Amino acid sequence: MGAPEGARDRGDDERRILWAMALTGSFMVVEIAGGLVAGSLALLADAGHMATDTASLALAYAAFRVGRRGHDSRRTYGYHRFQVLAAFVNGMALVAIVLWIVIEAVRRLFAPVEVLGGLMLAVAVAGLAVNVAAFAILHRGDRANINMRGAALHVLGDMLGSIAAIAAALVIAFTGWMPIDPLLSVAVAGLVLHSAWGLVRDSAHILLEGAPDWLDVGAFRSDMLAAVPGVTDVHHVHTWMITADRPMMTLHVEVAAGTDQQATLAAVRSHIRERTGIEHATIQIETAGCLDHGKAGLAAVEAHPQARAPGSAAS
Repeated sequence: MGAPEGARDRGDDERRILWAMALTGSFMVVEIAGGLVAGSLALLADAGHMATDTASLALAYAAFRVGRRGHDSRRTYGYHRFQVLAAFVNGMALVAIVLWIVIEAVRRLFAPVEVLGGLMLAVAVAGLAVNVAAFAILHRGDRANINMRGAALHVLGDMLGSIAAIAAALVIAFTGWMPIDPLLSVAVAGLVLHSAWGLVRDSAHILLEGAPDWLDVGAFRSDMLAAVPGVTDVHHVHTWMITADRPMMTLHVEVAAGTDQQATLAAVRSHIRERTGIEHATIQIETAGCLDHGKAGLAAVEAHPQARAPGSAAS
C-alpha cells in the first residue's frame, strides 16, 4: 500500500502535448484529402480520429494551463481536476468515433466502394510515421498523469489506424478485395474502444470521488489501531483523489480517556504519511463516541461535556 510516484515537471508535459498537437493537426489535413481522393474508409476513419485527437490534445493542453491557476473561495481545491475532466471527455470522444467507424464499415460491407490502393498506402505510411513521432513525444511524459494518458491513448489509436490502413492498402493493391478496408477499420475500432473504456472508467472513478486503487481502507484502519498507542477506533474514513497523483483523506479517530490528544494527532498524521503517502488529511479526534452516530453520540457528549468540541486538524 503506497502512493503513486510524484508527477514530473508539468511544463515538460505541456510542451509534449503542444508538439504532439502540432504534428497531429498538420497531418490530419493531408489524411482527409488522401482519404477522399482514394475513397478509403480506413484513411477517413483515421483522419476523423486525428481531427478529434487534435481537439483533444488542445483540450489536454488547456487542462494543464488551467490546472496551474490557484484556488479561490469558490474552488478551494483549485483547478487541478480540470485535467481529469479533459481525460473523461477524451475517452467519451473516442467511444463516439468507434461507433461512427462501425456504422460506416457496415454500410460499406453492403455497398463496397472503390479504393485507390497505391494512394492509400502512401498516405497511410506517412501517417504512421507522424503518429509514431507524436506517440514517442507523449510516451516520455508523466505516465501516472491521467491527462497525459488520455492524450497518448488517442495517438496510439491513430497509430493502430495507420497500421490497419497500410495492411488494407496492401491487400487491395495485390488482390483488389475491397471489403478488407471496412473490416480492418472495425478491428482497429475494437482495440480503440478497449483503451477508451479504461480511460473513461478511471477518470469517472476520480470524478465520482472514488478511493485510490492502491489503498485498502480496511487494512489501513487495522494498521493504525495496532501502530498508534491510545487509538481505540478509526471510522468515517473517506479517501478520494483530486487527480490521480493528489489523494486526500478525512477520518475520525477515537482515543482512550486520558490520552494526550495533541501527541496522538501528530502520531496519526505521521502514520498516514508513512503508510499511504497522503500529505493532506483532515483528522477528527474523539474521546467519548462519535457525534455522527446519532442519539448514541449525543448521549455520550451529554455524559462527557469535555468531549463537546473534539480536536481536529488538517495536514
